[in-house]
Amino acid sequence: MSTNTDSEAKRPNIVFIITDQQRFDTINALGFDYMETPHLDRLVNEGVTFTNCHITAASCAPSRASLFTGYYAHSYGVLKNADQWRHSWIEDLSESGYRCVNVGKMHTYPYHTPNGFDERYVVENKDRFLEERYYFDEWDKALRFRGMVKQQREGYREREDYGERLGAFEWKLPPETHSDNFVGDTATWWLNAYPTREPLFLQIGFPGPHPPYDPVPGYADSYMEKDLQLQEIKESDLEGQPEAYKELRQHNVDVDHDSVQWDLNPSEEQRQLQRAYYCGNMTMIDEKVGEIINSLEEEGYIDNTIVIFSSDHGDCLTDHGHSQKWTMYEQITKVPTIVWAKPGSTASKLVSGNGRKVDGLCQLMDLGPLILDLAGVEKSADMEAESLLPAVKGEDWEPREYVFCEQVQDGIFTGNLFQTMIRNDKWKLVHFCDAEYGMLFDMENDPDEFNNLWDDPDHAGIKGELLIKLLNWRVSSGVKTQNLWEEHR
Repeated sequence: MSTNTDSEAKRPNIVFIITDQQRFDTINALGFDYMETPHLDRLVNEGVTFTNCHITAASCAPSRASLFTGYYAHSYGVLKNADQWRHSWIEDLSESGYRCVNVGKMHTYPYHTPNGFDERYVVENKDRFLEERYYFDEWDKALRFRGMVKQQREGYREREDYGERLGAFEWKLPPETHSDNFVGDTATWWLNAYPTREPLFLQIGFPGPHPPYDPVPGYADSYMEKDLQLQEIKESDLEGQPEAYKELRQHNVDVDHDSVQWDLNPSEEQRQLQRAYYCGNMTMIDEKVGEIINSLEEEGYIDNTIVIFSSDHGDCLTDHGHSQKWTMYEQITKVPTIVWAKPGSTASKLVSGNGRKVDGLCQLMDLGPLILDLAGVEKSADMEAESLLPAVKGEDWEPREYVFCEQVQDGIFTGNLFQTMIRNDKWKLVHFCDAEYGMLFDMENDPDEFNNLWDDPDHAGIKGELLIKLLNWRVSSGVKTQNLWEEHR
């Protein structure tokens, strides 16, 4: 069925599925029995899962730009949503002979810039007030030609219970018009309609479970009755948080970002509702992942295809008293990351799976050079991402000693100019620019990050050590990428 040369056909197809704002604790097979995710469970049970993969930036566009360029946010200059981002290593894949297709969210800016793709079917956030409020993507157009308008903030605000829902609303339009169903169905339509040609790079970006948390009827019902292991909210935790985080909490009360009208003291019923709708949205996405795998099978792609699944960041979902992202808690920085090939397939020779878990630290952007290595495409010498290929193949691999995450001041995180996280296996430190406050957590003895040791004199030594590591990282990063703007922008 392939129309390419034999040498090209031997390069694997790569299907890269990215959700938006998905926490690590949302897949049953990763140890969270309350989740209903049979198709993602299959990927975990047959593939390779990185259990300590951390994002490099705590909001959508910076995290994705870092992922698709291989540079930290401060190096590439995409520090917040709506910063210009037009180029990526996808251009290198395309130039090498890959057919590069995007279905769904990428969060480039402008939204529709090619970014290396031969085809784009752009579907962005469910709510786009802060960037291009009136940008109409493929989803908007499809709804328009059915005489519909998507459910969004303006409509939700008319509900009497708007202030109580914490962004959780049932999708009332036909199920197939939901953004995640639309993206999944568009991806399977493309696979079913396009003649099998290799090699293929297909990026599928689901808008969910980013808020509004809006599953179609029925998907949240079972979760409403379950123990969803909600983290305890401790007053001592809230009181001890940095001033910038306290301001962030209040900001989300004052401004209803993404249809989430925040409550500083949500009830257990509110928390259960929000989490149930979030989990229901994940089960919807899981079903679409299963349909995508089936289409790969039916259309002859599967024998030479590697599927990679991850997310751009997580969501606090009331944990630590916070809404959404912009903070450096594990609920935000650690994301599920899976590499899968069908057992016994040609592609499985590159993926030593069988449910193997890789616990070493890595960064989400490290998937970029992995993909380039799988495709046989040369990487830029100054790329800051490090390939995960040895770990995927089951060979000797050296995890990162430290991972980093950044967040610049923007229209939502308003209380500090710039925050930076450094984390190793035992400690996490968060530095706030020009501030005396900060965060220091013992991740072995306080994995829930309740006890901030920043001002504890007994931990001044490790605090100073991590601050020096942070300084050295920024300096060495600047030296390594000093020619980045001239060469890549």
